[in-house]
Order: sequence, then structure tokens, then C-alpha cells
Amino acid sequence: MKVATFNVENLFRRPSAMNLGTWSQGKPILTDFQRLCDLIGQDPYTAGVQRDMIKLLVKYKLHLRDAKKAEFMLLQEVRGKLFKIPRGATDPVIVVTGRKDWDGWVELKKDEINSVAIENTARVIQAVQPDVLAVVEAEDRTALQLFNDQVLSRFGAAYEHNMLIDGNDARGIDVGLYSRRPILSVRSNIDAGLPAERIFSRDCAEYEIDLGSGQSLWLLVNHLKSKGFGSAASSDARRQKQAQTVADIYRTRHANHPFVIVAGDFNDTPNATPLAPLLTGTNLRDAMTHPKYTSKPNARPGTFGSGSASNKIDYLLLSPALWSQVQDIDVERRGVWAPRTFPHFPTVTSAADAASDHAAVWVDLQIP
Repeated sequence: MKVATFNVENLFRRPSAMNLGTWSQGKPILTDFQRLCDLIGQDPYTAGVQRDMIKLLVKYKLHLRDAKKAEFMLLQEVRGKLFKIPRGATDPVIVVTGRKDWDGWVELKKDEINSVAIENTARVIQAVQPDVLAVVEAEDRTALQLFNDQVLSRFGAAYEHNMLIDGNDARGIDVGLYSRRPILSVRSNIDAGLPAERIFSRDCAEYEIDLGSGQSLWLLVNHLKSKGFGSAASSDARRQKQAQTVADIYRTRHANHPFVIVAGDFNDTPNATPLAPLLTGTNLRDAMTHPKYTSKPNARPGTFGSGSASNKIDYLLLSPALWSQVQDIDVERRGVWAPRTFPHFPTVTSAADAASDHAAVWVDLQIP
């Protein structure tokens, strides 16, 4: 049985701010988006809140109320209007006193992913042919189904089963699952941490996969806090809290089920303190540290970009019963654009055509 994890960086549509040339270009836009969402959620709208809100509305041309002219974001007004522009003026004026006086929100504009990149995502999955695939950064379950039916089917790599639960991220980058075996149960942890604060940036989704003969595999799919927003200290603290919560969930599940995998994009390296609750605080072991991988010629340690050690952020963590059943492990990198470092598919001719910046990590298991 082959299990893989792959951050696909969306299947069909991706927020424009996340689809720029570099992360540094998109980061200030996403920071402004979060700030505007926070401002809109306040009650009352003080003079300072109104001033900051107007500045962002104008900056991204949301005050024009024209989706074609708006930049990177869209303003949705369902009940009432957030602002008006007085006759003869150019800047908007906030006309409601706070969140309770109107219904609406801001969302990120999305670009269509080019068809070559979409097909290269399918080529990665076709090359790996996993029986179970943890999918990171997918739009929604509808996208999973459409990608399966319209793209993977053309590559002979379609799946009988898929599932995705919308998580806590408003950008449409959720964690999901493709499986050739029946999905017996699904558990979401989006509310973990309430009533204080939701712990997970997305979710720690738990999928129970039928192995037959009364046995099951539990796959815990994650996408931990990135380093892109807030201070390094606050990001690390939240990622560590997430890792600790995943470790607690794992221990609960593993108490009754020997076959458990924690998978996904952890947004940090193996020696980083925030991941210690998972990597040293449990009996889980990283598949890429297994001799079946480390003994391979030119086995690169990382999973993102050029695959250097500092770019190791994607994981398959195996419970002891699975570690002992490893038959093979590898990393499929041909969908990544890093031409000076390793080969790629002939159809990957630039970063724009790449399936993802992430490689797909897979493990082949002989489950008794």
C-alpha cells in the first residue's frame, strides 16, 4: 500500500496574491487582507478604524465597487452598504457604526491556474500512483472531485474516493484526501482550542481508511502555521501549539489503532523547536529518515524548492507498526521547477508550469 503527501498549491484556482512571482510580493497583500477582515469585524467602527479601513479600501480599489477594477480583493455587501462616496468626493465615507449594522465581507480574488500546471499536478500523482494521497492546499471538495473526474481520469490515475472539510483558512487552501480504499470515518478538529482561540490555521483532519479484515489506517492530514505572517516568535508559538495538539490527537488515536500516519506540510524543519512535540515527543518517525530513503544515491533532505535541508517542510510520520513495514520511500520532484538541481518533466518549462513548489513524498508499506 502506497501512501503519499503532496502540497498541490491549489488545483484550479488560487488567490491572486498567492500566485505572484515570489512570496515576498504577496505577503504584504495578504497581511492587508487580514487587517481589513479584522477591521470589518470590529464594533463599533471608531474614527481610527474607519480611517484605516478607508485607506485599505482605496489602496485595493474596493471603493469603486467594480470587481474588474478591484485589485487582489473583492468586497461583498449582502445587507446594507459599508460606505458611500459623497458627491464631488473621491474617497469613501463609512456609513455604518459597526459590524452589527451590515452584512458583508472581503474575500481574495482568484486566478485560474494555467492548464499546463494543472496537468503537471496530475503527472506527479500519476508517477507516484499512491493508494492514499494526503492533499494540501486544495480549494474545496468540489475541486477535488472535478480534478479527479476531468484531469486525473485522463492520466489513468483517478480515485474512487475523496474527501475534504473546509478548514479555518479563508483563502481556500484546505487539506483533503484521495483514496482507492473506502473512507470509513472522518473527524475534523477545526474547533480545537475553543472557547479561547482556534488552534489550527487550517485543520488536523482525521481520515480512517479501510484496510480490510477489520483493520484501518488513520491518516491525520495537516498544514501547520506558516512563517509568513506576524512575528517569528508568534508564528513559532502557534506552530508549536499546533504540533502539540496533533501529538495529543495522535496519541489518542494510536492507543486503539496501530496504523497511524501524520502527514502534510508542517512549514518548519525537523530540528526546529516548534515541531519537537511531534518529532521527539511521540513515537512517530519521519519516513525520510528511514534507511530505505537515506541510502539512495543523491537523496536530497528537503521537499520544497531545491530540496535543501532548510527546505524540508513536508512529512510522512509513521507509527511504529508502520515503520517496521516500510518497503520503499522516495520523493517525486519532477513537478518542481529547479532545473539546476534535479530533472523535471519535459512539460515543466518554467516556474509558471510547475505542478507545485513542493515535491510529493511517498512511502510503500507492506501492511500485514
